[in-house]
Amino acid sequence: MTVLHLADEGEAADLAAFLSRLLHYDRGAAVRLQAAGTALAVFGRPPSFEVLAVRAVRLAKPYEDGLDVTLDVTVSAGELLESVDERGATALVPGAVTGPPWAGVLPPRGGWRPEPGLPAPDALRSLVAAAVAEFRSRTQELPPEGRTRAELDRIGRDIWSRTVGDTRLPVRAVHAAQSLGFLRPGAPLGLFSSGAWLRLRTPYGSIAVRQAGLGALDVSVR
Repeated sequence: MTVLHLADEGEAADLAAFLSRLLHYDRGAAVRLQAAGTALAVFGRPPSFEVLAVRAVRLAKPYEDGLDVTLDVTVSAGELLESVDERGATALVPGAVTGPPWAGVLPPRGGWRPEPGLPAPDALRSLVAAAVAEFRSRTQELPPEGRTRAELDRIGRDIWSRTVGDTRLPVRAVHAAQSLGFLRPGAPLGLFSSGAWLRLRTPYGSIAVRQAGLGALDVSVR
C-alpha cells in the first residue's frame, strides 16, 4: 500500500481536519489526490456549496518506495482519514474508487491572473455572517407548510449566488472557505482567475468555482 510521508505533524493534523470537514457535509465523500515531488493536492467538493475545495499538503517525500513516482487517484475521504497517523506524520492511500463526475473536471494548473476588488478578510467574514443571518430570518418567516426543500433551496440560491464586492466571486465560495477552515483571522487572501474559473486562495487552502457550473463544456478534464 502506498505510504505518504507528510512534512510534519502539523501537516498531518491539517489534512485530517480538512477531511473531517468534508465528511461533515458528505459522509460518503471522495477526494482526488494529485502528488508530484513534495506537494500533494487534495480536491474535494462539499455538496452544500457547489465549489471545489483544494488543500495543499507538504510531503517529506512522496512515497515509501522512492521520490520519482507521481500519484493521481480518487479515493474515499473516510478511508484516507482513518489512515492518517498524526504523530507519525504519515497516511496510507486507500484503494481507488469510481470517482464522482466533478473529480474529472479540475481547475487548470496554470494561467492564473490576479483579480481586483476582493474585500478585506474581516469584511468577508462579516459578509458571510450577514448572509447566514438573512437565510435564517427568511426561512423562519415562512409558514410551516411553506418550508419545503424547493423553497429553502430557492432562498439559498438567492443569497449564496450574490457576488462579493466588485468581483464575480459568489458568496457561497467565501462561505465554503470559512466552513472548511480556510478563512482565518490574519490570513492573507487572494482572488485569481483562469478562463471560466475563479479561485479564492488562502494559506490554508483554496476554493475554486466555475462561472458556468461544473457541467459545462469548456472545462479542464484530467
